[in-house]
Amino acid sequence: MHLEGTVLRGREFEPVEGRVVVEDGTITNIEETETDSTDIILPAFVNAHTHLGDSIAKEAGEGLSLDDLVAPPDGLKHRLLRAASTEEKVAAMHRSLRMMERGGTAACLEFREGGVEGVDIIRQALDGRDIEAVVLGRETEAAMEVSDGFGASGARDAEFGELRNATDNAGKLFGIHAGERDSLDINPALDLDPDFLVHMVHPEPLHLERVGDSEIPIVVCPRSNLVTGVGVPPIRELVERTTVALGTDNVMLNSPSMFREMEFTSKLAAVPAAEVLRMATINGADIAGLNYGLVEEGRDAKLLVLDGDTDNLAGAKDVVRAVVRRAGMADVKDVYL
Repeated sequence: MHLEGTVLRGREFEPVEGRVVVEDGTITNIEETETDSTDIILPAFVNAHTHLGDSIAKEAGEGLSLDDLVAPPDGLKHRLLRAASTEEKVAAMHRSLRMMERGGTAACLEFREGGVEGVDIIRQALDGRDIEAVVLGRETEAAMEVSDGFGASGARDAEFGELRNATDNAGKLFGIHAGERDSLDINPALDLDPDFLVHMVHPEPLHLERVGDSEIPIVVCPRSNLVTGVGVPPIRELVERTTVALGTDNVMLNSPSMFREMEFTSKLAAVPAAEVLRMATINGADIAGLNYGLVEEGRDAKLLVLDGDTDNLAGAKDVVRAVVRRAGMADVKDVYL
């Protein structure tokens, strides 16, 4: 198989005219050559932080605080999840996963509520879908053991030292929310030496220094932070110090669209468009240990093809900037997952 058009090549997303050659699901060559195609070929997205379970309750809880919305064990989200049947949760999550696929998302890093049962529910929702989910169980060590790791709610909610050690001994990912409400739980989260942090809306200078020294990756979810009223993360300052990836967070609060997250982030933060595209692709892939997120030889061919001749994209002078700030679901021509 080969795909022709403007290829956003490598980590810098250099726009080159040519074709991507794929053999047995692997990118084997990127050939520079003249082509009549107006397609734009880029890596499929990696959504680095999702909570798909609350797909059952989109736009519920208007006006509630962050704690009232999502804090365990009795935030609105958790009450609704307990009240929903397994069939309802599987069906709703399946639809969100299908939407993500159609929008060019190859994988998500899912913080999965509900212990072992919650992990089983998302496995059911993934049946028949091409998208990959790196599932981090929550609440119990058993959930970590049957999933890809552990996703901790936050250092203020519980003591996670033993679970961190168990996850490390199992050779799995450990992620934790930090700095979402305020700065008080950031140092305890960093003390756990996690594989990544989520949110970091309120880091103080000491925390930024620690992040820079440790180079612990951070996943930011600025649309979610805005909706819950906690503020927005200092994205430029974080990018200057470590790897930063993008996530869409709770489906209850936001659509799981990486197009929307990129546009919002690019217009909010003083970082180049290519950096935002890295945040939506290779940076999340690197956190999860996935062999995609870039168009380069040897990578798995998880690719997104946009029609560069849509009314929305035609005439773009800066292709990367147009992809990040302007492209949307209507511009998707093909998705290869």
